[in-house]
Amino acid sequence: MRLDLFLRDKSSSILLNIFCSIFLAIILFSLGNPTEIVILIFLVWHMILITFYSVHYISRRKYFDNILKNASDSEKKYLISEIIEPPRYVDSITYYTLLKMANKSMLEEITMIKNDRKEYKEYVEQWVHEIKTPISAIKLSGENNKSEVTRLILSELERIDHYVEQALFYARSEHVENDYLIKECSLATSVHSVLVENKQMFIKNKIKVELKGLEKTVYSDHKWVEFILNELLMNSIKYRSDQSPCINIYAEDKKNGVMLVIEDNGIGISSHELPRLFDKGYTGNKGRQFKKSTGIGLYLCKKMCEKLGLLIEIQSKEHEYTKVIIFFPKGRLVKL
Repeated sequence: MRLDLFLRDKSSSILLNIFCSIFLAIILFSLGNPTEIVILIFLVWHMILITFYSVHYISRRKYFDNILKNASDSEKKYLISEIIEPPRYVDSITYYTLLKMANKSMLEEITMIKNDRKEYKEYVEQWVHEIKTPISAIKLSGENNKSEVTRLILSELERIDHYVEQALFYARSEHVENDYLIKECSLATSVHSVLVENKQMFIKNKIKVELKGLEKTVYSDHKWVEFILNELLMNSIKYRSDQSPCINIYAEDKKNGVMLVIEDNGIGISSHELPRLFDKGYTGNKGRQFKKSTGIGLYLCKKMCEKLGLLIEIQSKEHEYTKVIIFFPKGRLVKL
């Protein structure tokens, strides 16, 4: 509590005391009291007044500084009304009551929003599981009746399946800590699984895939790793080169972990766009040009990597290449 604000708040009572003391001095003089007695009464009056306001100020400052400290130390500052003690000053009780009412209303609102979001998330998950059944049935029919038409249908189904999976993982991404299991993962198995999942799109677009050095194991959640790889490969397919499109996927041992690289010879990315690639909803010039980007895929990749403790980086040169590097660090409990 600042002294000037305190004095401003008490200015009316201070002025009243000064006025009363002067009025009393005039009366005492008019009654014939000696000057020394009047000055003594005046000084005693104001000494008592100064002492009273000094103690009052120190007490209030200590009380409110303690409240501010508790608020600063608390991680959940919106719960401050639950942890502070009831005020000792009458003029603070009204604000304390209002704070309690506002906090109660806010918590009710948050609970309602959380319940709504939980219901929507459960609906999305249920919808994804239901829609995957007919997608799998159509895939099976297409695989059993191969033709140019069914290949085209299967290729588009893979895109639909990708967007359905993306919606499911996006719904789960806020609480990924409740939905992952860290264990030994084979990079080769994860990469092959994603390639098989999108094989029709690679065939349709005549994309050559080269693999090297993937016989390594890391400790992570294979489901989320495959989701990240799927997003990155879909981007490589979207922004492929028209001339001999090729994707190189390789892994290398590093001092403190394993580095997985997905490199394509696609249309590349402008250098000034690289810092914003992981921003939510950012599509860039290429995304707007091809009208195929939602700006969600890389945002989710970055988010998932942070949750899993992985590092992700993109290097690119326009019209030449794009290289995505995922680093799996070696932890105390991780054997590489």
